Amino acid sequence: MKRKFLTGLAVAALCATAALAQEKGGLDQTGPYDPVVGWFKPGIDKWDQPVASLTVDNPNRIFITNSDQTRTRPNAPMLSADGKVMQERSQASTRPREQQPHENMIMVLNGEGRMIENWKQWDKEITFAHNIEISPYDPDRAVWVMDLGHQILKFSNDGKKLLMRLGEKDKPGWDATHFNMPSSIAFYPDGTFIVADGYVNGRIAKFDKNGKYISEFGSKGSGPGQFDLVHSVAIDKQGRIYASDRRNHRIQVFDANGKFIEEWKNVGSPTRLAITEDQYLWMSDADYNRFAKFDLSGKLITYWGVLGANPGEFNNLHNWDVDVNGNLFTADGGNNRIQKFVAKKNADPMRLMGQQYFAPPLKK
Repeated sequence: MKRKFLTGLAVAALCATAALAQEKGGLDQTGPYDPVVGWFKPGIDKWDQPVASLTVDNPNRIFITNSDQTRTRPNAPMLSADGKVMQERSQASTRPREQQPHENMIMVLNGEGRMIENWKQWDKEITFAHNIEISPYDPDRAVWVMDLGHQILKFSNDGKKLLMRLGEKDKPGWDATHFNMPSSIAFYPDGTFIVADGYVNGRIAKFDKNGKYISEFGSKGSGPGQFDLVHSVAIDKQGRIYASDRRNHRIQVFDANGKFIEEWKNVGSPTRLAITEDQYLWMSDADYNRFAKFDLSGKLITYWGVLGANPGEFNNLHNWDVDVNGNLFTADGGNNRIQKFVAKKNADPMRLMGQQYFAPPLKK
């Protein structure tokens, strides 16, 4: 009894110490993270292009994709080459479409947020690089781009070669060789992959490592197994597929063969889904501009994020990734920037976003 009593006192003391260590006040706008103010340095003066997506190759090599200025919001923040917010506001979207520059579709940043590569050689091949990914199972670290111009492009990691093109540029369709604004991709250890297709089509399609069509599931609509903008896909340890169904404001869950299991309703406008190594699902949302964490039964665990243009706030929280050091990077589309977040001291580990889960490679 005495030992239990002393143990209780020790726990109480620890709790009291933790409580004293917590900051007072605040509204939890940035959750367990602090933003790194001014991290993004585009290297282009009067930068006003929405940043659509990103993927971390390593902590000193971060790929980002940008839309052209036809999608720049009126009076959106404009940045100097070194990332400082300028007093002048963007007027890009008020100019005629034919006068809008179409450039800077794919860029690479270093660990300090500075642009170190601009893949301008591919600008004319791309309509809108909506999503960019690297398969964790690929030793060559090829770069995949989901282009809303109805195609999927696979580049060498150095950007010198176009290794594969699926679909046809500016030719929409719904069949084994055509897409209609594909939005994201997820990989399996054997090289096969699934595509969220997408903004117009209502399906998830599967392809082998060489890009050969295998199967698909889904249709347009709001019923079970139907989609209205299937925007992102993620795969858990059991092989279940999670799909963000943006305009239906839900997440749908399927087995590995595409059989509908359940739906999670009222989740705003889910932009990206990712299963972390601890088997939780993280979601970014463009309606409420927040992150949300769910267990795999759909129970909400935590959330954070607010609308705005100040450091740590979001306007169209469209995409994100986490590096091996636990740093969080976000594509803050409406604010024309990438933001970097670092964990606060004494942050609750359950509120920190872990590394994305990837199945172990298949044994040969």
